[in-house]
Amino acid sequence: MSTTIAVVGGGYGGVTAAKALDEFADVVLIEPRDAFVHNVAVLRHLVDPGWSGRLFFPYDRLLTRGKVIHDRAVAVDATGVTLGSGDRVPADYIVLATGSRYPFPAKVEETATAAAVETLRDAHLALAGAARVLLLGAGPVGLELAGEIKAAWPDTAVTIVDPAPDILGTTALPDELRAEVRRQLAELGVELLLGTALTADPPGKPGQAGEFTVTTGTGTEIAADLWFRCYGVVPATDYVGGGLAAALDAQGALRVDPDLRVPGHASVFAIGDVTAVPEAKMAKAAEQQAAVVAANIRTLVEGGTELAAYSPASPGIALPLGPHGGASYNETVGVLGAEQTSKIKGTSLRVESYLELLNLDR
Repeated sequence: MSTTIAVVGGGYGGVTAAKALDEFADVVLIEPRDAFVHNVAVLRHLVDPGWSGRLFFPYDRLLTRGKVIHDRAVAVDATGVTLGSGDRVPADYIVLATGSRYPFPAKVEETATAAAVETLRDAHLALAGAARVLLLGAGPVGLELAGEIKAAWPDTAVTIVDPAPDILGTTALPDELRAEVRRQLAELGVELLLGTALTADPPGKPGQAGEFTVTTGTGTEIAADLWFRCYGVVPATDYVGGGLAAALDAQGALRVDPDLRVPGHASVFAIGDVTAVPEAKMAKAAEQQAAVVAANIRTLVEGGTELAAYSPASPGIALPLGPHGGASYNETVGVLGAEQTSKIKGTSLRVESYLELLNLDR
């Protein structure tokens, strides 16, 4: 008898798991978007729509045995997934890989590629016409967006506001890395206002052009033409209910056992941003978790009982500041500067690896 595995979510972890599981089981990948979105490249595409890389990848070559259903999961239990259409996908095993939500432009909400492209184009035109841009949040997204803006439009004034006392928040990264990023931001002319917050949000929607003036809690006035919110990641677990809901933590993330199973549910696994695994939520981590889950499910299908445990990665980051700037860190090599970061991530943004993953030609 064949084994059916439902993979809920077609992001980095979901497509990695689905492809590996497709080798030995009947996989159903459930994803409302009509194409895989390479979120790592969204900010580059925002400032440079003519970028030679690729942002949207079709799913139609990903699986050879399985299938992709473009629908949204509204409920999951140990025996299957209920879809927004009302249909149900029965499954022997389930992998929850729905990721997280993040304010635009780091992630686009639209499920149709054409609509997402239009949203990005409108924001690009607004950015191109802005003389002063305000970014709320000095985490990785805010810093990367600042670098992209300055690389595309060096004369555009960029101000970043964050209530934290330093950039990159409370992440366990070395001061040497922060110092290198601050140095490059200063060279680019990015203004950092740290340890303070706005007394009220700017008017209008993020990414919507329109002059405004706001004030920080310390009394500094900021005039800008455009603003973006660069904080507020939320695990996408609104469909989690019933017995699975007991595994949700206070932030809405799913607790998992070392083998990445949801506690109390022997056939339900979770990977990526949706989990409460204590590590940075990055594409690489989701892909590594997917590999562990695929191996563990294969072990179970073949009658085994010894499952592999996932080891969270140590703190690390590759932070581009435009195509040719940025800084990186991991505990093995230490802090790397702009040239090395550009080689790791800055120019290609790993597009080739995702073309290969989704079995696509360039």
